[in-house]
Amino acid sequence: MSKSSRQSTQARQQQNRKARLRAEEEARQQEAARERKQQTLIGLIVTIVVVALIALGGFLYWNSHKPVKVENAYETVQKVKVKPSVANDKGGILISKAGVDKSVEQAPTVEIYMDFMCPGCGALHRGLDSTLTAMVKAGQINLVIYPMSFMDRLTTDEYSSRAGSAAVYIAQNDPDHFLPFMASLYDKDFQPDEENYKPVSDKQIRQQAIKAGISPEMADRSLKGEYRAWLSALDKYTPTRKELWNTSGHNKGQMSTPTVRINGTFWDLGQLSTSGLDYKAGLLKAIGLDPEQVGQDDVLPSIGPKGSPLAL
Repeated sequence: MSKSSRQSTQARQQQNRKARLRAEEEARQQEAARERKQQTLIGLIVTIVVVALIALGGFLYWNSHKPVKVENAYETVQKVKVKPSVANDKGGILISKAGVDKSVEQAPTVEIYMDFMCPGCGALHRGLDSTLTAMVKAGQINLVIYPMSFMDRLTTDEYSSRAGSAAVYIAQNDPDHFLPFMASLYDKDFQPDEENYKPVSDKQIRQQAIKAGISPEMADRSLKGEYRAWLSALDKYTPTRKELWNTSGHNKGQMSTPTVRINGTFWDLGQLSTSGLDYKAGLLKAIGLDPEQVGQDDVLPSIGPKGSPLAL
């Protein structure tokens, strides 16, 4: 083969190779384009599905967590057939020197929202009960207890509502022993542990009632559970009251127990830790009463019946 023929053949081979490479590259690009299109379509479908699932999930969550209307919840409380006559229309039981459901005009009012299973309530009451009782007897405060039973869900035998109903019965029928009975249910050696709950029998609650000075016959009657439906209705109504919602901490914007109000003003219990005060010292400072004045008939807290709690 001549030199020119060889060169001509090599040129054709080189052209063919370039053409083949171009064809292969075009094929790869076309395949890549098809894959991108397919991935885009798949991505679009996945996105639509995910958005749909999120929307459905959001709807299901919203649907299962619809806020209860205050008006409806309040009406439900009022419609309960058996409720204590000593309680106000929002579920509070007032105890003062003047008696149950009667107030001392010049004294401030302390409200406590509680559940007998609540560990925070137990700590608060163990720190305050003797002081509260002394101030009530001396006419220094009006004390309003708002019982709740929502922590039944943490028990196996609906302890909260059984204990709550028994306490409400005592308030209705033997008010002099209402506060001592509450204190006995919050006794450190008696109050159930929410994290390691062990069933509490009616017999055990009865024993605490008798320990508080209640007659055996009265203790037996208190355990019939006649106020449990009322407590259940309150569990739905009380958390809807925005004036009870926490103003700080991880529970900000929702109601929790214990909740304390002084003369109708929410008292932030979180202030106690930041001020280095215990429950007793904090409450006395908030209402304007010196520790040595507790139980003195002729001494009233400085904030009176309308003043806001003093800064700690």
